[in-house]
Amino acid sequence: MAGHSKWSQIKRKKGANDKKRSAIYSKHIRAIQAAVRSGGSGDPAGNLSLKNAIAAAKADTVPVDNIENAIKRAVGAGEGAADYKEQTYEGYGPGGTAIFIEALTDNVNRTVADIRAVFNKRGGSMGNSGSVAWQFEKKGVILIRETSEAAQEIAIENGAEDIQESEEGLEISTGPADLYAVQEALQAAGYAVESGQLTMLPSNTVAVSGEDARKLETLVEYLEELDDVQNVYTNAEWPAEE
Repeated sequence: MAGHSKWSQIKRKKGANDKKRSAIYSKHIRAIQAAVRSGGSGDPAGNLSLKNAIAAAKADTVPVDNIENAIKRAVGAGEGAADYKEQTYEGYGPGGTAIFIEALTDNVNRTVADIRAVFNKRGGSMGNSGSVAWQFEKKGVILIRETSEAAQEIAIENGAEDIQESEEGLEISTGPADLYAVQEALQAAGYAVESGQLTMLPSNTVAVSGEDARKLETLVEYLEELDDVQNVYTNAEWPAEE
């Protein structure tokens, strides 16, 4: 789930129980294999989609062996291998929040039916294409547990668009094409990158609390548990105490 801050998402995924962690790993393996097939290469240096998929997998602590094996299987897959298509879906959650969903599916009818069922059962409503997409923009997000001015200067010099400082560190946003330049520059300067990946950031946020916050969290969790769903983004902003 991606709300206003990415730190909470990283904590949540790292703290997931074994069953949820296994599901997270499986989604990343699917994304890596789809990227290999769509990009026509198992080399991330020449396949940006694969490079993005690997970065996202590493951010969620998927073991390197799992990643390498997924690439090998995808490269060796022939006719009859699952052909996953990228799909996006949109909807509304409690408190007037917007929800944007990224999926990889080999059966669009099944996927849209599953997503619609979750919306209907969990207090949301599915929207038409374009209904909320305009509220989100693809960005690179880098998290480092450092707040020094030197780190901020390096990020800005290499293409960072915005930097948010918190008690946990810096949340640096970039254009999609500048993500790796900023990340590699920080690493070359000795800064440990907690996470670096592409995401969808909301242009505005909606504050939720109390019952709306609990219902929205449940809705997003059920969406995330669907096998075909890769990522769920919202423009919700939870108060710190939530």
